[in-house]
Amino acid sequence: MAKIKGAVVVDQERCKGCDLCVTACPTSVLELHPREVNNKGYHYAYMKNPDDCIGCSSCGLVCPDGCLTIYKVKV
Repeated sequence: MAKIKGAVVVDQERCKGCDLCVTACPTSVLELHPREVNNKGYHYAYMKNPDDCIGCSSCGLVCPDGCLTIYKVKV
C-alpha cells in the first residue's frame, strides 16, 4: 500500500483565524501563527508539522471561508 503525503496551502490573507481547521486536523499539522498576523489583523493558520500531513482534507471541509487547498501525493 502506498503512503500518502499531504500538503495544505493556506490563503493567509483570507484566513480569519477561526481555529476550526486546527481542531479538525487528526494529526495536529495545523496551528494558528503565534506572532504573525495578516493584513486584517488575524493570526492565520499554517503547517506547524508538515511531515505529519496525510492529506485527509478534514481541515478544508470545515473551513468556512475556503482558505485551504489540500494536495495529496503517493510516496
